[in-house]
Amino acid sequence: MVRALAFLVVIAALAYVAAQMADRPGSVTLHWQGWRVDTSVAVLVVTMGVIAATTALVYRLWLFLRRAPARLVQARNEGRRRRGYLALTRGMVAVAAGDPGDAMRQVKRAEVLLDEPPLTMLLSAQAAQLGGDEGAAERFFTAMLERTETEFLGLRGLLTQAQKRGDTSETLRLAERAYRLKPDSEWVAGSLFEQQVGAGRWADADATLTRSVKNGLVDGDLGRRRRAVLTHQQSLETASGGDAAGALSIARKAHELEPGFVPAAVHLAALYVDAEKVRKATPVIERAWRQSPHPDLLAAYHAAVAPTDALAWLQAVQRLADGGDDTENRLALAGAALEARLWGESRTHLEPVAGDRAPGRVCRLMAEIEGSEHGDLAQAHDWLMRAAHGKADPAWVCGECGNVADNWSAYCAKCTTFDSVAWQTPSHAPRLVEAAAQTVEPTIAEIELPDKVADEKTAPAS
Repeated sequence: MVRALAFLVVIAALAYVAAQMADRPGSVTLHWQGWRVDTSVAVLVVTMGVIAATTALVYRLWLFLRRAPARLVQARNEGRRRRGYLALTRGMVAVAAGDPGDAMRQVKRAEVLLDEPPLTMLLSAQAAQLGGDEGAAERFFTAMLERTETEFLGLRGLLTQAQKRGDTSETLRLAERAYRLKPDSEWVAGSLFEQQVGAGRWADADATLTRSVKNGLVDGDLGRRRRAVLTHQQSLETASGGDAAGALSIARKAHELEPGFVPAAVHLAALYVDAEKVRKATPVIERAWRQSPHPDLLAAYHAAVAPTDALAWLQAVQRLADGGDDTENRLALAGAALEARLWGESRTHLEPVAGDRAPGRVCRLMAEIEGSEHGDLAQAHDWLMRAAHGKADPAWVCGECGNVADNWSAYCAKCTTFDSVAWQTPSHAPRLVEAAAQTVEPTIAEIELPDKVADEKTAPAS
């Protein structure tokens, strides 16, 4: 609409000018080189317009002829680039489809059509990997290191290859180089951290983790937990080197980072006991017990308080439990009461958690109570059978692969995942009825009977 209006305005303006010139034709006389030209103003204007239009057309033709060779070359190059990128795309599709033959054909075609090695080297390396030629892939990845724009891609490819062949030292070296290039990359920081942990370089791993938390790559709570584990490992390493004072200082840091971290609390308490600072050991265990009650803490507490007799130990456990009503607290109190031969008190603590799905530890303590208090071996046998077939006891379990370990470690021995081992009930606890039945009788025989009951069992019939 606007264009139509503009066209009409231009036509109207030209018509008005033509009308004015027709009404007032005027005359023009030109003298040049002895020539005289007499004409009207209208003819002069039209003649100048024709000359201007002809000049413009000639100029445009000259520009077209002048630029034609460059445009032909540009069009040819653009066609080659389009075909080259099409070959790259098809090569990527072939890699994704697992067709190494077609991938290599497309790579060669792209190399001919494109003069851009950074684009083709990565695809060449991937095609070589797909075809099983790891040597060629490594050569391509190594060549990529020579260019700034492809250095990181080359490092990532070489790092992946080193991981596949289990070359830990080379993997660590490449991860450190990649980290220097891109310290803010979550993948790079994670890879470097895993390699440092695997190599036992706890201090370096701590530095990497601290920077990752600062850069927002790792959650703050997770970072604090992992730092506690790393600091604990540093303390263990320092202690194994004979520096007890240094190990104690580092262990305190680990405990402050994560008070409920059982291995660190047990280690710190043991260092305090060795240093004859028992009064500092008991608060550490009590603080950890309130957050994460665990049998290892109970054993460490026994070593710290060094009770003079069973009743003193029961009183110490009562202070530790401090009214706690969970299974671990009940087991601790029941065990201490059983050791003091307070059968009724021990039973009182256990009965609320001795249901149909009672853990094996509860059942075994109930069996010991039955055998020790009343000498009822039949009832003890029933409890031991329930222990053999009932709910599994908590253990150190890897949260990633489910592997069950006897002791805690900084990473799973099976899947090598860092800080994945936690105290929990295994999801699978296979038990064989035959094996359980074979172990019941010896276990019953080991139950300590009270002197009076033992005498009655062994006395000859009258």
